[in-house]
Amino acid sequence: MDSLAPATTGTKAEALAQRYGADALKDWQGPPAGPWNETIALMLDHRSVRGYKPDPVPPGTLETLIAAAQSAATSSNMQWWSAIAITDPDKKKVLAEIAGGQKHIEQCPLYIAWVADMSRNARISEAEKTDFECMPWLETFMVACIDAALAAQNAVVAAQSIGLRTVYIGAMRNDPVRVAELLGLPPQSFVVFGLCVGYAADNKAEGEVKPRLPQSIVLHHERYDAAQETARRTTYDAEMSKFSARHELQAATWTQRVLNRLGPLKSMNGRETIRASLKKLGFEIK
Repeated sequence: MDSLAPATTGTKAEALAQRYGADALKDWQGPPAGPWNETIALMLDHRSVRGYKPDPVPPGTLETLIAAAQSAATSSNMQWWSAIAITDPDKKKVLAEIAGGQKHIEQCPLYIAWVADMSRNARISEAEKTDFECMPWLETFMVACIDAALAAQNAVVAAQSIGLRTVYIGAMRNDPVRVAELLGLPPQSFVVFGLCVGYAADNKAEGEVKPRLPQSIVLHHERYDAAQETARRTTYDAEMSKFSARHELQAATWTQRVLNRLGPLKSMNGRETIRASLKKLGFEIK
């Protein structure tokens, strides 16, 4: 196993065709020619992987990923996050159950829980006998979650650069209290999401790059402009319909996926109770 071989696409044109879909590029011309290098190619090759070999990651991989994570931007250098590395099969089994039976959590050799960690600064407040008036506000909690997300994404890019694959597990928020109990979290800490890390089991498990919305929908110049959104979304739905057919996905189009995900409350899988869960975890959010 060559742990230093990143999974990348070939040319810029090939990478963009994978990310946006060849037909979509024809319809809306695609991004203009611009700077290009191996790092950008690596990032465009990202895909979620839900099948892993049992092979362990190379020695020192975890520490390298955390070094990359700690190199991400952090608001005012407050570093409001922590990470918990989990390799214990029993713990991973419970986490998979919480996540609705996602077996790849059990398969992957390394699972990382990314924590919005306000407990560390709470301990500083107590040790320094100083009341942190900014702690209980929504802004502070948001910063902690954002810091954790920025750190994790740095780790994902680093993992992919050495031939590993990943998938985020937002379903840790299905039952954050149970997750906190399992991982022994102190008050005012919360697992924002998990991350599977390992070698893709096979080509099928690795999957293909999933097309994203056209840039004309997400990129605005000077002011927000949704005038062409419906037409561009129709083009994207056609591209996603082909992708879904290739992968036998139930929601054929992106629009249908949005309807399924945001329509019925049951699709939140318990996450509608997060505010109450945060209170149980010691957060006081104003």
